[in-house]
Amino acid sequence: MARQTSHQVAPAAPQKVKTQAKPRDPVAAGSRDAAVNRAAGHNYFLSDKIETGVALRGTEVKSIREGKANLKDAYGIIKDGEAFLLNAHIGPYSHGNYTNHESLRTRKLLLHQEEIRKLLIKTQQKGFTLIPTRLYFRNGRVKCELAVAKGKQDWDKRETERRREADKEAKAAIVRSRRQ
Repeated sequence: MARQTSHQVAPAAPQKVKTQAKPRDPVAAGSRDAAVNRAAGHNYFLSDKIETGVALRGTEVKSIREGKANLKDAYGIIKDGEAFLLNAHIGPYSHGNYTNHESLRTRKLLLHQEEIRKLLIKTQQKGFTLIPTRLYFRNGRVKCELAVAKGKQDWDKRETERRREADKEAKAAIVRSRRQ
């Protein structure tokens, strides 16, 4: 048996080496939208916007993270006191197997009953509908921004384009006058 003397030192604990964390995917981190409906602002007058949850399957969430979501032709309806998202295309997951989801299936929107009641009242007015404007992640959950929208006529679209062009010219004139 060896005796431990006062000048012997106990072995030190191994030190942990710090490694740099991998940068998170900007879509999954919530810093970038997963899908945006750019045509909505062009084809509709968008008024009230509301954040909703979406009931999805696992392969749908993974597919959205890959950027395979498209909201161009999508719209929302309220039926039997529940809200649904129709025609939202979420492509099949690349590593999915026989359990992969259908691309255009109807998805349930998660809202409180009071929010559903308010949206129902607004959409019962003539010409108003529900249009999804974007899909994004918040705290690891997929959220959908839903807007109450009224369709634009062709002359409305031309008027919006004229207004945008006039604003652009005015800003350019201000920049030119500051340079002189």
